[in-house]
Amino acid sequence: MRGEAAFPVRGAALRLRPSFAALVAAETELGSLFALVERAAEGRLRLDEVVALFWHCRSDAPEALDRASLGEAVVEAGLAAALPALRQLLGQIVQGR
Repeated sequence: MRGEAAFPVRGAALRLRPSFAALVAAETELGSLFALVERAAEGRLRLDEVVALFWHCRSDAPEALDRASLGEAVVEAGLAAALPALRQLLGQIVQGR
């Protein structure tokens, strides 16, 4: 669906939807989304920031999925595997849907 990204977790695609509520929650934890995008563009985005953004944007996630498990899934898959979903989310933050 337009405005969504997917990231594989436990053999299924975790849907990431940057809704207003999700982005407000992410901004509350991470600070300015503009600064987050700038850090990403400069290659200074930290692993915990990627996981936090994914966590707040998750949609219809399995109840058993907790934040630590999501973090482990990102580590197991590698940042290269997380990059397409991250780029899509950051693009939605900057450009909107």
